[in-house]
Formats: sequence, structure tokens, C-alpha cells
Amino acid sequence: MSEKLNEPLYIKVKYLADIDPLQQIKIGDAIDVRAAKDINLKYMESTHIPLGFACELPKGYLALLMPRSSTFDKYGIIQTNSIGLIDESYCGDNDEWAMPVVALRTDIHIPKNERIAQFLVIHKEEAMNILATTHLGNANRGGFGSSGRNKFN
Repeated sequence: MSEKLNEPLYIKVKYLADIDPLQQIKIGDAIDVRAAKDINLKYMESTHIPLGFACELPKGYLALLMPRSSTFDKYGIIQTNSIGLIDESYCGDNDEWAMPVVALRTDIHIPKNERIAQFLVIHKEEAMNILATTHLGNANRGGFGSSGRNKFN
């Protein structure tokens, strides 16, 4: 939704391949995306799967691209950057979205037009100022990932 309640956002989409059109999933908040061509991978091969479209996000928004929950189970691939951040400046006619993946199984075949990922459009963070300091003034919690135990000592 836009800043005004009940006013929908619009995303301009230019299709670069013959794929089914983008649609918001029926249950949930993301938009499914599809492989724009057949993909064949061997164990530990990596590639960028073209998604068959370029788009213009609304000003002040960005998209987070991530695998569908079934992608690894069905195809044995993982997204190499864990999650992709696509900002509003990536909006040229040929700025095709892609999903960088690596195969963790042998002889993987992903057919063209198969739903493999999804994206979520979210409002960007406001501009922040970074303030360097020598003391934060808070109690230490115990280290990263510790929940009270310091794993690095």
C-alpha cells in the first residue's frame, strides 16, 4: 500500500521473456517469479537464473528477492547471496532481474516458467547519520550469537 491508506502501489514491468505474468501470491505478501529459460546444472555449478523481466519500483521502495520455500526441496539450489536487494535505481529497460544460485545436487533441471523465487516490496529506511563514539553506554550482552555465552572466547 502507498502512504495513503487503501491506495495501491504500482510497479511497472517490462517482460523480456515469454513467461507467465507476475502475480502476488494468493496467501502471503510476496510476488512469485519464474525462470525465464530452462536451466540445467551439475553439482556445485553456479549461474544467474534470468527471471524474464525488468521493472520500475515506486520511489522510496526496494525489493527483497529470495527463494520460494519449496525451491531447495524441489531443485536442490540455494541463492548464493542468501537474499537479493534490488533498489529503485535498477529500473532500465534491460535491467533484467536474476537469481544467483549454486546447485547442491547432481543433474538439476529447472524448466522455463517454473516458479523459483519471490520478491517482497518494502519501504526504504530513512536516511541515517552515523555517529562515531568511544562508548555506547549500555551493558554488554555476552557476545554475538551468545544469548549470554560468548562463543568467540
